Amino acid sequence: MILLSLFWEFLKIGLFTFGGAYGAIPLIHQAVLSQGWMTEEMFANILAVSESTPGPIMVNSATYIGASQAGVLGAAVATLGVVLPSFVIILLISVLFAKAIQHPTVRSVLKGVKPCVMGVILATGIALVLEILTGLPGAFSLDFLSAILLFLLVFASVLYRKWKKKELSPILLILLAAILGIILYS
Repeated sequence: MILLSLFWEFLKIGLFTFGGAYGAIPLIHQAVLSQGWMTEEMFANILAVSESTPGPIMVNSATYIGASQAGVLGAAVATLGVVLPSFVIILLISVLFAKAIQHPTVRSVLKGVKPCVMGVILATGIALVLEILTGLPGAFSLDFLSAILLFLLVFASVLYRKWKKKELSPILLILLAAILGIILYS
């Protein structure tokens, strides 16, 4: 039964997520809590691990949640559920892409969905910051400090790109964030 639940929940997430993994976070969060698979704190940890490991956050989260609930088979079923809708949709779109993208209705829909996706991503970010600020007692100052330092790192990256007309390496940014985490949390 758990395998069917994992597949169904992640199939719905894969089917109704638009705009990428960050748009899926609220859906994954709701599914995990409503099914009683994890606590808020466990979900926040999974999100952090999924973000820092190679691969899409949505797939990494599904794999980890599936594994935590039903082992290797659970990981495979949850991952299949989350990627199957995208695979089928992209397969169909690739056949019809050239014609569909030129259609005015398709262009209008994509233009209308873009701000909605940005809003969902922003709301998720705000919710995570609020959880940091109101989360575990005693962890407030350290989490708040790391959030501020990461914000400054991103801000410095944007300034660098604007002034130097080139981007910092994402690998360098990930390494700097990892070093920051080691310093703050060890």
